[in-house]
Amino acid sequence: MGDVLTPEQRSRCMSSIRGKNTTPEMLLRRLLRPLGLRYRLNDDSLPGKPDVVFPKKRKVIFVHGCFWHRHNCKSGRSVPSTRRVFWMNKLNENKKRDYRQVSELRKQGWKVLVVWQCQLKETNVNRTFLKVVTFLEKGTR
Repeated sequence: MGDVLTPEQRSRCMSSIRGKNTTPEMLLRRLLRPLGLRYRLNDDSLPGKPDVVFPKKRKVIFVHGCFWHRHNCKSGRSVPSTRRVFWMNKLNENKKRDYRQVSELRKQGWKVLVVWQCQLKETNVNRTFLKVVTFLEKGTR
């Protein structure tokens, strides 16, 4: 079965997907605000352009969408019903690229935390906040 949208409609739809300042990123930054820490956003000098960079701590945080980066949750396991082979290849390549970028950052001496979109939902946000605080404090005392 083919795509239900025309190529122009699909292109417009896909181009509206943002790469930064997404809702999950904004939620994470709202969690970080009370900590009073200084950080940079989307540092393109680092592999993968991490979403949040703490240069003095040499720590980075990626905020990944569960579907696009293949988290092991309901959203991350879903597969579009049309063009399945295309989507599986694309999503698997995203996952491989993420792994390479995290590996490269670690080789360069950076500590890396990945926060998943589902971890920023209301039912999980307190646990995620503690995870982020622990990550940022670890090794600084």
